[in-house]
Amino acid sequence: MGIKHDVLLPKHKEFIQRQHLFFVGSAPLSEEGHVNLSPKGYSSFRILSDNQVAYLDMSGSGNETSAHILENGRVTLMFCAFEGPPSIVRLYGTGTVALPGSNRWEELYPLFDPLPGARQMIIVDVHMVQDSCGFGVPFMKYEGDRKKLKEVSLKFRKEQLDKYWHEKNAASIDGLPTAFGLPDLQENERLLK
Repeated sequence: MGIKHDVLLPKHKEFIQRQHLFFVGSAPLSEEGHVNLSPKGYSSFRILSDNQVAYLDMSGSGNETSAHILENGRVTLMFCAFEGPPSIVRLYGTGTVALPGSNRWEELYPLFDPLPGARQMIIVDVHMVQDSCGFGVPFMKYEGDRKKLKEVSLKFRKEQLDKYWHEKNAASIDGLPTAFGLPDLQENERLLK
């Protein structure tokens, strides 16, 4: 069992900032619903405080994390050392979703490098940090970011991406609404606070 902490300690922050990949886990309340686990890359993650983090969520075919956060708020982030000393850091928290144009998006987006295809921001209020050994995690070498998602996103105008998100990312695979499935931005901000 790992060691539990109430906040991100300096050693956690330093470790997280060195990682090129992290994983996001979420699940619906329904026993029949599907648990989701997504890998995230690019320079998309930011530590906002000892108890709050955020990441830019990129375009994709699914939008499970948004739906699960909207339904129950629960989200877990995991960082693994694939190089150097073994370590795993998990962040357990409650998430909110900020869409482009929302007040929270406008406040936090300047902290990030612009990423074409960033469809939403996931903000996590962290209530527990757990670190563990990671002895079983293999060594893997980072060779660079894949360019395909950025290239594809740059081919489309903002209006085309917005249309895609509202048509293809409005519900989870279990039929739960995502932030894109809510009636309007005002309603999204009210529900996602």
